[in-house]
Order: sequence, then structure tokens, then C-alpha cells
Amino acid sequence: MSVAAIPRSPTQARSPHWRYAVRTALFMAVYALIHVAAIFGVFDAWIGTPAGWLLALAVALPIAGQVWALMRLIADSDEYLRALWAKRVVLSAGIVLVVCTLWGFGETYANAPGLKAWLVFPLFWAVSAIVWPFVRSSR
Repeated sequence: MSVAAIPRSPTQARSPHWRYAVRTALFMAVYALIHVAAIFGVFDAWIGTPAGWLLALAVALPIAGQVWALMRLIADSDEYLRALWAKRVVLSAGIVLVVCTLWGFGETYANAPGLKAWLVFPLFWAVSAIVWPFVRSSR
């Protein structure tokens, strides 16, 4: 580790990117723990009952938290990075909307197999992983 990489002050270690990484790790840890518990049968009695909606909500809340973390990253960044992050998010979301609409009409008109709606979230991040490195300008 070079001397230049060592934070000079506590606030320097708490950059918007660092806070985003910590927030995302925490929310995704909760998300993963809920799924691990479900895989091991902790919620089996809830499946197919009205209580299943509580499980669905419990899994959706960390996703909402991760979206909040991304919005905080955008808000806490300087104006150039705000514009860059906003452009990346809008482009990724737009691509996901097009893909989901295409697939939905494929289900309606071409007998494509139905897909679970929760796949939209991992699709967004897969698209983001592909698109974001190429969006390097706020223009």
C-alpha cells in the first residue's frame, strides 16, 4: 500500500463511494441471510399463506435499501459524478425496461416462457455491469 493510498483524515476514509460500498454490503447481507434462511426451510410454513407476503416484503426491503444507497451515492457526489451516475442509472434502467417489455410481449405473442418478476433486479445490475464502464462522460 502506497503512502498516497493511506487516508489522511477520518472524513477522507468516508467518501461517498466508501459509504455506498458499506451500505450496499449491509443491505445485501440482510438479503442473503433471508434467502439462506428460506433455503434451509425456516419459512416453509409461510409459503403459500398470507404470511408469505411478509417474507416477500422482508426480501424486498433490503432491495429498497440498496436503491436508497445508490441514490445517496448520487446525492453525495460532486456535480460531475452526480451527472455521470444519473446517466448510468437512467441508461441501465431504460435498457431493462426495453428488455422486460420485449420479453413480456414475447410471452403474450410468441409463447415465450414466463419469468419471475424478481429477476428485474439482478437484470438491472447485470446490465449496469456491462453499460457503466462505457459511460465515462456526463454529456
